[in-house]
Amino acid sequence: MRLDESLVLNNGIKMPVLGLGVYKSGENTKQAVLDALEAGYRHIDVASVYGNENEVGQAIRESGIPREEIFVTTKLWNDDMRAGIQKEAFEKSLERLQMDYVDLYLLHWPVAEHYLPSWHILENLNREGRAKSIGVSNFQMGHLMDLMAHATVVPVVNQIECHPYLSQQPLCSFCRKTGIQVTAWAPLGRAKVFEDAVIKGLAEKYGQTPAQVILRWELQRGIIVIPKSVHRERIIENSKIFDFELVPEDMAVMDGLNKDQRFGPSPDTFDF
Repeated sequence: MRLDESLVLNNGIKMPVLGLGVYKSGENTKQAVLDALEAGYRHIDVASVYGNENEVGQAIRESGIPREEIFVTTKLWNDDMRAGIQKEAFEKSLERLQMDYVDLYLLHWPVAEHYLPSWHILENLNREGRAKSIGVSNFQMGHLMDLMAHATVVPVVNQIECHPYLSQQPLCSFCRKTGIQVTAWAPLGRAKVFEDAVIKGLAEKYGQTPAQVILRWELQRGIIVIPKSVHRERIIENSKIFDFELVPEDMAVMDGLNKDQRFGPSPDTFDF
């Protein structure tokens, strides 16, 4: 695998397996995106609620890299679903990004009674070609089954919290069987798993950092990763995961770390 490695989504579009997340990147967003693009990243994950779509768009333009070479994801926020202004919210995202289209547009959370009508609006945006691909984020199996029972377009992606302490194996298996690609947010467990003795031992064994071992484990599971960092050296470090491979026994050891432990909200009980 290479830094520009991609996986083919269920609509035939390629999505890079490594991206930069910009959640809570704040005033450092623009420089972080520039650093990532310089390091070879071609996938940036943002959301309207993060408040930094402007900075992402500025960095992409200033990078000098052709727009079509960069995969950009953004998301429809919960309050915009509840207010029934889904299309207006999408237009504002494009305006802030200063783009004619996004490569992937996601429903950010499965907002009860609103995700189905919102999905139908995303299907229209997809047909118009302004959202090249559409998907969901934080959807559980029940949400996905409900959505697909009423959808004409199957989501290309389900972006979920996923890391060694929350491997999400049943949900990942379900997504795989239904042709939905999993993307992991907080793939490094917000750095709270770095001190795990197993991970530290594997890092020493492979001559890598704990972060690199974790990201490699997720890639070998067929999961796309979008680690967040605003530090240039860590952005580069997170990209150095394509020149080694975990042997099957070590993959199994990593799998065994699961505790079903979330560091973020649960899709079943979130209240925002």
